[in-house]
Amino acid sequence: MADAMTNKRLIGVVVPVGALRSKNGIGVGEFPDLVDFARFCKKTDIGLIQILPVNDTGYESSPYSALSAFALNPLYLRIQDMEEAQSYESELDAIKVKFSNEIRFPYYKMAKAKMELLRKIFKENFDKIERDTTLSVWIKKNEWVKTYSVFRRLKEANEEKSWKEWKAFQKVNTKDIEALWNDPLRKSENLFWAWLQSNLEKQFKAAAEAVAAMDIILKGDIPILMNLDSCDVWSHPEYFHQSLSAGAPPDMYSPEGQNWGFPIYNWTAQAKDDYIWWRARIKAAEKYYKAFRIDHVLGFFRIWATSRCYNSATMGRFIPYVPIKKQDLQELGFDDARIRWLTLPHIPTHEVWDALHRQGGCTENEVHRVFELALDRIGSEELWLFKKTIKYDANIEALNIPDVAKNFLIKELSARVFLEYDTDVYSCIWTYQTSRQYASLSDKERECLEKFLAEKHEIAEKRWEKDAKKILSVLTEGSSMVACAEDLGVQTECVPRILNKLKIFSLKVVRWEHDWSLEGHPYIPYGEYPELSVCTTSVHDSTTLRQWWNDEADQELFAAFNGAPSLPKSYNPGTARIFLRQAASARSRWRILPLIDMLHLTPRWYAEDPDSERINIPGTSNEFNWTWRLPADIEELEEEKELISAIKELSAVPPASSQKKSADIDTKQA
Repeated sequence: MADAMTNKRLIGVVVPVGALRSKNGIGVGEFPDLVDFARFCKKTDIGLIQILPVNDTGYESSPYSALSAFALNPLYLRIQDMEEAQSYESELDAIKVKFSNEIRFPYYKMAKAKMELLRKIFKENFDKIERDTTLSVWIKKNEWVKTYSVFRRLKEANEEKSWKEWKAFQKVNTKDIEALWNDPLRKSENLFWAWLQSNLEKQFKAAAEAVAAMDIILKGDIPILMNLDSCDVWSHPEYFHQSLSAGAPPDMYSPEGQNWGFPIYNWTAQAKDDYIWWRARIKAAEKYYKAFRIDHVLGFFRIWATSRCYNSATMGRFIPYVPIKKQDLQELGFDDARIRWLTLPHIPTHEVWDALHRQGGCTENEVHRVFELALDRIGSEELWLFKKTIKYDANIEALNIPDVAKNFLIKELSARVFLEYDTDVYSCIWTYQTSRQYASLSDKERECLEKFLAEKHEIAEKRWEKDAKKILSVLTEGSSMVACAEDLGVQTECVPRILNKLKIFSLKVVRWEHDWSLEGHPYIPYGEYPELSVCTTSVHDSTTLRQWWNDEADQELFAAFNGAPSLPKSYNPGTARIFLRQAASARSRWRILPLIDMLHLTPRWYAEDPDSERINIPGTSNEFNWTWRLPADIEELEEEKELISAIKELSAVPPASSQKKSADIDTKQA
């Protein structure tokens, strides 16, 4: 049950732990920095600090790509605070000199430098560490650490390759893991990882307790999915469908959808032991947090999943899925020939020539080779099917044809109404209404098909609601933490109802809160946001508010919505003050704003390049993502009276009504 503190209407801030800078730091934010940051928040009347996931991700910078559901990231360990590290000042100074002045922290290099020093400290203090009864007691209380330690040791021995590529121990059971943990020849290697985790927990718990003592809520983030290359999938394969990859269906921003590469859950298997793994995750989070964010909560209702044989997510389906059977199509009046037409891509001859020769620059011989290697003609018709040997992206990628031809053929794979994912069992392609097959249907056929699909969807909705209520109850009932959902994406009708029933906060991102049922898609007034919600201006995967205003926003529409129709085209502190004050007026109980959006309340912290202030760019993998740092030490921010005053004003903003008048808004500073 939530306590009185979590029931307050308050202003919060989002910041990744690694982004924190302090005089005690050596180049990346660490758990003890949360205490210094909380003191800054106390001065500004911020009542909640939300952080991104802090699970161990190895040398992968994304905090949503965890190697373990329970282990913390060694990157956030403050080495100089460890008992065994008191005589390593020179090594720590060397790391600080090398990295502390970086604008963004180099994740891999930073992690490598810290791990090398930690190994040195462990090796030179091994006898003392081995005799430490505190560590042995901690290990007994945290049995998961044995599996994690063995996994990390084996992963390191295999040059950090995925466990799928290991020469041995790809498949293990509980006895195997216990034997690997107790291997006397590997005792020190195993113990190293457990030692790290015990110290991480000690520092994180101490920081969390200090934050709570200041009457500030610490809110964590629990990613819904696990990396395929994680100790949890390795040790509990029965909990996951590894042949399927989670993601999101195509939309205006991602025409091919999103394929995240993470396996989806086998909820049937998890139900057999009463979701013990999930219950343990929530229990572990309670050591630190008063509230937590449920990442991609829609995935607990149904999740978009694609066979790993495909690269994009266009050929996916929601799971659980109500299957469409061949008999269903026959009952709709489609014979075998028509079913083939609806379920297989049919490519006209002229489209191949247009795409490859006239537009793509392929020679006539290259086009003929595409026909020869990839396609079979249907009788004497000017229509072609893929050869039976070509079912997936990989089959096309393996062909000796130009890249433009490969891209064309891969796109054509989804040009159908239904995908046969099992014998005589089909799912509906997300973009089926744009296919030539759908266009060829008569009005009556379309009407019958749409009615049939709507009936299937209604059946699915009932199952999604039932399943989600059961699983989300496991995460919330009996927990001391307030649950907050990240419910962005294609929602089902039952999502708001279940979240409200379980008292889970929804998420309202101002720029995306439109009334799509009305002409012009106006913004939803702040006073109409539900109380059980979190209002924010940006998320870690979006542009900052400054970037959005300068490059993406319909400025006239948004300015008018905020009662300030004459705002400058270029973002400035006055603009920031208007937008953040309005967001702060939302009826939402919690208004949790990204720190970078708050820093723009004063001119001092504007980066010359606005793009440099972004946390992550989805769909890209590079050294930039997830490495943003504060532009100054926390201690320096604490002395900035103008910033502190501007943030304090946000906490004093009264909740808006849906009839907010523009006259109530001070536009002078813009």
